[in-house]
Amino acid sequence: MARGEFERKASRKVHMKISVAPLTPERWPDIEILFASKGCSFARTCWCMDYRLSGGRPPLESGQTRAEANRAALKKLVETGTSPGLIGYRGTTPVGWISIAPREEYARLKRSSVMKAVDDQPVWSVICLVVPSEYRGQGIAHALLQAAVVYAKKRGASLIEAYPIDKPSRSNDSFMWFGAKSMYDKAGFEEVARRKPQRPIVRLKAR
Repeated sequence: MARGEFERKASRKVHMKISVAPLTPERWPDIEILFASKGCSFARTCWCMDYRLSGGRPPLESGQTRAEANRAALKKLVETGTSPGLIGYRGTTPVGWISIAPREEYARLKRSSVMKAVDDQPVWSVICLVVPSEYRGQGIAHALLQAAVVYAKKRGASLIEAYPIDKPSRSNDSFMWFGAKSMYDKAGFEEVARRKPQRPIVRLKAR
C-alpha cells in the first residue's frame, strides 16, 4: 500500500503535513529508528506487544531482556504479513506510530477491568500512539488517528474504539500512549463507557 494513501495535514498551527503507511517488513528499520528516539522509552520496552499477550509471558532466552523478546515478537508478527499499526513520516523521517487492529488481536483487553468489552459488537481498537519528544505539539497524533480511522474503514471496520486518558490537568507526555480524550472528541469519537474516573472508552461509527 502506498504511503501517500493516508496523507493528512497534521496541524493548522504549524501546517505540518505527514504521510502515513502500514508497518511492513520493508519499513521495519523505520520503527526501530522511531522507538529509539528521545521520549519513546516505553515503546522500546513494550514494542507494542504487551496488549497482544495475556497471562504468563514466554520464557526468555539466555541473556535476553524482555524488551528484546518483545522486539523479536513484533518483528516476527510483521514478517508474517500482519501490519500491527501505522507509521507517520515527515518526508522520509519517521515521526509517529499508532497501533490499531481488530480488538480480538489484543488478548490483554479481555482481562482488563477498565477496557474489557462493552458489548459483543466487532470493533477495531486503537491501543497506543507514539510521538518522539521533538515532534510533539505539532498535530502528529491527531493526523495518525485520522489515518488509522481511514485504514480500519477500508478493511471493513464498522466501529473503532479507543481507551484514552481524561484528566483535568496535563499529564507527562511519556505516559500518554493511549492518547488524550480531547483528541478523540475532536475526531468525532463518543464515550460509551467509563469504569474508572479518568479512563473512558470511546467509539467512532465507520461511515
